[in-house]
Amino acid sequence: MSGGFERMAAVRLAVDCMGGDHGPAVTLPACRAFLDAHPDAELILVGLPEALRPAAGWARCTLVAATEVVAMEDPVEVALRRKKDSSMRVAIAQVKPDGQEPPAADACVSAGNTGALMAVARYVLKTLDGIDRPAIATVMPNRLGGYTTVLDLGANVDCSAEHLLQFALMGSALVSAVGGRDEPSVGLLNVGEEAIKGGETIKRAGELLREAHAAGRLHFHGNVEGNDIFKGTTDIVVCDGFVGNVLLKTAEGLASMMGEFIREEFSRGPGSRLAAIVALPVLRRFKARVDHRRYNGAALLGLRGLVFKSHGSADAYAFEQALGRAYDAAHNHLLQRVQARIAAACALAAAPEAVPAL
Repeated sequence: MSGGFERMAAVRLAVDCMGGDHGPAVTLPACRAFLDAHPDAELILVGLPEALRPAAGWARCTLVAATEVVAMEDPVEVALRRKKDSSMRVAIAQVKPDGQEPPAADACVSAGNTGALMAVARYVLKTLDGIDRPAIATVMPNRLGGYTTVLDLGANVDCSAEHLLQFALMGSALVSAVGGRDEPSVGLLNVGEEAIKGGETIKRAGELLREAHAAGRLHFHGNVEGNDIFKGTTDIVVCDGFVGNVLLKTAEGLASMMGEFIREEFSRGPGSRLAAIVALPVLRRFKARVDHRRYNGAALLGLRGLVFKSHGSADAYAFEQALGRAYDAAHNHLLQRVQARIAAACALAAAPEAVPAL
């Protein structure tokens, strides 16, 4: 890794064990599997005392009690104002520094209500200097055998050009830290590759990104279209949260449809079953590549602490993947990398004839 950051000797993750559709029935087995696969990691398990009882005595594991749970259907107001001792809030608080003392955990993982998680995380941790709005970033598989990082995925429905520039800087830090690419390429999602296409916000964002590229702040490829995400045209694709969320749900739906298709073909007549058997190895490889469980774990970028969001319906395998993404991010100093990129951009913006202020 470049940039003067060295890997951490150990990583401690705080886990909201009560979040998601399944709670401890999924999170605890996932945590056990994660600990077995990461001997240098430690976990802080947060939840109702009786729910955490199966984890009592686990090595490299600390149990922290909470008295409340944020339900998946709870409004943001309830999570933020009324449930102040929820497992979600207590877990997030583990990554907040206590005065001059470092935080208890390096990152937090929750499968809880997305709106509540973003609101509570923003309230408890606050945003980094130079960041107006946090963004949600995740990865999608591409045909090159790797993945494309996309943000924002729903935290911000209405975005300004400056917000899209911030997303690009944060996404670059994420891919640089976790993907090991010093200068990952950034694409701006648009209805065409030409710079003249798109609404005024998109065209203005393109101008800012080109100026940031010229100043050496990031590697801007240019405008990209939706199919470029799965082609792997760029390492990162930036868009507003409305478009990003629709894109994410569509991709998940296609992956689920592939699984249903395979099962249906085996339930048909002998001819279809024989054809399905012949094609099964290819179908299975494709299904594995697009399986959204493998890519579970979205980063909430722009906060003064690392928070990762697991899909609410995640099974133990998927939740373990989210833990792994949080581990990699903390291990490679994602928070410090985001801070460094934003600080450099702000310093550039303060200089005469520089990129407009963030």
